[in-house]
Amino acid sequence: MNAKYTKVSEYFSKTLGEAKTELKYNSPFQLLVAVRLSAQCTDKRVNIVTEKFFKDFPDVESVYKADFETIYPYLKSISYPNTKIKDILGIAKMIVEEFSSKVPKNVEDLQKLPGVGPKTANVVSSVLFGALVMPVDTHVFRVSARLGLTKNAKTPLQAEKQLEEGFDKNLLPKAHHWLILHGRYTCKARNPLCKTCGLNSCCDYFNSLI
Repeated sequence: MNAKYTKVSEYFSKTLGEAKTELKYNSPFQLLVAVRLSAQCTDKRVNIVTEKFFKDFPDVESVYKADFETIYPYLKSISYPNTKIKDILGIAKMIVEEFSSKVPKNVEDLQKLPGVGPKTANVVSSVLFGALVMPVDTHVFRVSARLGLTKNAKTPLQAEKQLEEGFDKNLLPKAHHWLILHGRYTCKARNPLCKTCGLNSCCDYFNSLI
């Protein structure tokens, strides 16, 4: 297993290097909003929606002063807009009133914000503050299982613990994005590009098909 993690890390270091989120943002608050909007939605769609939204509501104070009716037209095309808009308004309110208008740095405080669960908190703390955590979304869960980096993980939390133990701690912030990008463009849920994948020699899923 250690050899597999080493091979995967070396491969992604060469092919993806300093991978980062594809969400577009200009501040910690904007990233937090974008990550919340990205739940069950593509980053591409989120970027389209937030371009105008962030132009007119660039910071936490401007969202704090807004209301549901004002924001709805900007975010109505996103998945589950009602819930997400209410969460974003609640997030802005709590950050202004309880965190001096600054996005909290630690995972525990982030999870106090409306609609912010472990995955969102881990993503934000990892991207913004370099926290050594492994957020697990559908791409990470799928890719890690197919490669054999995780074994019999039934939940994202189980996969998260195995991946955090397997990868070098200092690589975790990058490894998260490596697995996401690999899952988005190569190890797709349907019709994965196994034959052209540079990791097929050590991939449990590919070798099970031979």
